[in-house]
Amino acid sequence: MLEAVSLGCVRGERRLFSNTGFSVAKGQLLRITGANGSGKTSLLRILCGLLTPSDGKVLWNTRPIGEQREDYHRALTYVGHLNGLKDDMTPHENLAVASTLAGCPAGRSARRDALAGFGLAHCADLPVRHLSQGQRRRVALARLALQNPSGIWILDEPFTALDAEAVANLSRIIAAHAAAGGIVIFTTHMEVTIAAANIVLVNLGQQADRA
Repeated sequence: MLEAVSLGCVRGERRLFSNTGFSVAKGQLLRITGANGSGKTSLLRILCGLLTPSDGKVLWNTRPIGEQREDYHRALTYVGHLNGLKDDMTPHENLAVASTLAGCPAGRSARRDALAGFGLAHCADLPVRHLSQGQRRRVALARLALQNPSGIWILDEPFTALDAEAVANLSRIIAAHAAAGGIVIFTTHMEVTIAAANIVLVNLGQQADRA
């Protein structure tokens, strides 16, 4: 269970949101919506422990995440605006490192399948520095196919710049993660269909709503 309790965020002299609260349990998806500038990315960074809220707290299994930082980060996968890739390494090598650090090392066959699902089979052995920004984004997302099935995924606009096939593949991966007991928290400005039974919607500044 991941809980946000009366969260508030101030950046500079501007308050982005206040008194924001929700909970998300194993097997649930939580989609965060709101106007541009409402603080969606800041909220995700607070949930990751990368940004300190001006008010409130984040609890994981009833305890503040700051009190169990190592265990929490071991369970967490965050894909933000930066892709977190090593430019001198190939997509295969980047996925090998990421899966090992996540505690679930993936063999070459599993990495090949993960990359192929995002249309990257033809460039899997090229250094990442030779890839386009869209291809780099898909490499970063491909690691989700290799992650802890019961972990927490926090994804900031994961569907941006993906073609229809990649959107459908990512939607399947997210649905499968939830079905396996994982938690997914994400933002998106796109209308996507995810075959999941339990989706919670949070609009910043409004009460949590269940779809």
